[in-house]
Amino acid sequence: GAALGGRGLLALAAASGAAVWATWAVLLMPGFRRVPLRLRVPYQPSSPRQVANTLALLRGRTGKTVDLGSGDGRLVLEAYKQGLRPALGYELNPWLLCLANFRAWRAGYHGKISFLKQDLWKVNLSDCHNVIVFLAPSVKPPLATKLLAELPDDARVVAGRYPFPSWSPSSTLGQGLDQVWAYDIKEVRR
Repeated sequence: GAALGGRGLLALAAASGAAVWATWAVLLMPGFRRVPLRLRVPYQPSSPRQVANTLALLRGRTGKTVDLGSGDGRLVLEAYKQGLRPALGYELNPWLLCLANFRAWRAGYHGKISFLKQDLWKVNLSDCHNVIVFLAPSVKPPLATKLLAELPDDARVVAGRYPFPSWSPSSTLGQGLDQVWAYDIKEVRR
């Protein structure tokens, strides 16, 4: 093959840039519309270890389980598999909702778990007993206020990647990026 000249490199760079922009515009940007800049959270899929640690901190619990910003649905799907029912996820990105629903269908759980296109700030969480939160640090302080105002005393919140800065965890599991923190709302309120 012949070496690329200056024009060839320029064309390759332009095509690559267009492909990256198209991917962003079609797949990722829809989830960011109507969300204030400081509350935007990029999609980062949970690792298998993060999923296992999260579900280990919810083992033996009952009641409604929700994942705020559920992405591709892997945490909701695993929660349902481990007996946490009902299990549902809230996500704004329509492409990720399609992926989550596809994963549920492929696992044989279509219609048994739900993924809803709703803004987590507008959802009433008063009947939730298990809340999973893998969101950015900038979201945690205002979310802490919402959770304390709405969750029942027996609720447990499990946070991944970043802890709630002003809460003391009831327990933790894992290290580094795989670490998760569990907060029992009754203890947090004390």
